[in-house]
Amino acid sequence: MPDIIKLLPDSVANQIAAGEVIQRPASVVKELIENAVDAGADNINVIIRDSGKTLIQVIDNGCGMSETDARLSFERHATSKISSAQDLFAISTKGFRGEALASVAAVAMVELKTRRENDETGTLVMISGSRVQAQEPCSCPKGSCFTVKNLFYNVPARRKFLKSDTTELRHIINEFQKVVIAHPGIRFTLSHNDSEIYNLPATNYRQRIVGVFGKQINQELITLETETSLISIKGFIGKPENARRTYGEQFFFVNNRFMKHPYFHKAVTEAYQNILPADTIPAYFIFMEADPASIDINIHPTKTEIKFEDESAIWQILMASVREALGRFNIVPSLDFENEVLIDLPVRNSSDTLPRPPEININPDYNPFDKEDLSLQRPDFIDRFEKANKENWEKLYSSLERENEDPDNFLTRTEKNRKFFQIRNKYIACPVKSGLMFIDQKRAHERILYEKFLDCLAGNTPASQTELYPVTIEPNPADYLLLREAAGDLKQLGFSLEFAGKNKILLKGRPSDAGSSDPAEMLETILEEYKSAGGDPAQGAREKLAAAMAFASAIQYGKPLMQNEMEDLFDTLFACSAPNYSPKGKPVINIITLEELDRKFK
Repeated sequence: MPDIIKLLPDSVANQIAAGEVIQRPASVVKELIENAVDAGADNINVIIRDSGKTLIQVIDNGCGMSETDARLSFERHATSKISSAQDLFAISTKGFRGEALASVAAVAMVELKTRRENDETGTLVMISGSRVQAQEPCSCPKGSCFTVKNLFYNVPARRKFLKSDTTELRHIINEFQKVVIAHPGIRFTLSHNDSEIYNLPATNYRQRIVGVFGKQINQELITLETETSLISIKGFIGKPENARRTYGEQFFFVNNRFMKHPYFHKAVTEAYQNILPADTIPAYFIFMEADPASIDINIHPTKTEIKFEDESAIWQILMASVREALGRFNIVPSLDFENEVLIDLPVRNSSDTLPRPPEININPDYNPFDKEDLSLQRPDFIDRFEKANKENWEKLYSSLERENEDPDNFLTRTEKNRKFFQIRNKYIACPVKSGLMFIDQKRAHERILYEKFLDCLAGNTPASQTELYPVTIEPNPADYLLLREAAGDLKQLGFSLEFAGKNKILLKGRPSDAGSSDPAEMLETILEEYKSAGGDPAQGAREKLAAAMAFASAIQYGKPLMQNEMEDLFDTLFACSAPNYSPKGKPVINIITLEELDRKFK
């Protein structure tokens, strides 16, 4: 019987290995930018076409490569970063595995032009599917220019399962952000289809964060800085009131390398305990410096998972550092009761600062024991009260005991002149034949608006109101792309948006159902909700958008409602196709039955 085990050809092995390193166009961008940083470049340009599916080009002014190095760089496990196992414990570069270029060349058509500063000519290397097509001298500036075309051209299954152009571009932007924030001293540009997305000059950490996420974030940042013998921590954390419902502004770096670390994320959120709005995540940009020998980067090919020698001690240092920063800005809750009382005191004129003594009128002839029966002083009032009270109870019982109704139908309403009661401006209570119904006013309104907006997206024209003066919105590039992708659906919902250049949007109209809400804040809320739905935005996009719109436009907890408003909400809710649950699947209605009430009084 012949032997059946054989060595795979290099081209096949490279394609298999590329699956770990190169998962989508964003992976190529990450690897090429990191190589440019390791080459000592101070100017890096990234050019993308068709979200990286057609073209990815990274141009740097780094040290460049010789003719031999240019060819060898595409071989597996060929690297200039380390030469022995001991070097793994002193890594200061982004790459060290020698896998990235070999993996890219296995699944794409790659062209490299590179030249060292003192060389008269550069080198051109062309590789396709791990096969060298050409290598020859060429004229080029100092540094390197990697051009990657037709990614996954030879792996149709991988190319087929790439997401929409907008989604893939968002992933590219996310990877780009992770590198540029860690290296503010380098100038970066990013363009897509000849349109510039980022142009970031060399600067400091704070200005680089502002350049990436927009001017508004500058006012939201609190400086963080701690030095210990174990680790150095510096950076910025966000103010609690600016916390968002989605991830996207949470960054950990160690030795200028981005890392994912759920354990340290927990340390940050613990420091914010009891001061964050519910279901929100604080922003943070935290840069750690540690001895390379005390960390292990060689865990996963993407090098985003990092192990520390003493993680529990760093956890404590990090949490204490965040708490100290919050306390320095008087954000951590204080036990100073006098200040707590003074916070809500209204502003007064100087003439009104002295309290006025109360006026007391004394009747010297009054004797409370002169009358034998005090109840006889106001018989009309008591009669009216008892009569009204009796009528209310009779109405309640009559509504609960009406005949010819299904006893299991909790949602049958009371008489036409039914009464609603608002509890803490959050819940609406209403007697029904089976007991007492409670409705969550915000979730109920979300359900109503959700079905209404879905109807609008199905083609029915919504009511829209024009802004007297257009509102200018400047979202970050990732949010700008999302809004651009959803522009058609937003128009059907009643928004009028004009995309007026680089990351600038003019909001000219909004849905009439939005009420008096600030349109810019509402659009931001819609974006946050839309992103928090997770997954590919192209899948179920209209449902996600309608749910986000409903969340942003619904009446809020704490809003007092008139009797007619509660009645309208009740009637409209039960006209919905699914009144029992909000668009997020949370309960809207809860009923306490008469049997449950009876048990509580036993």
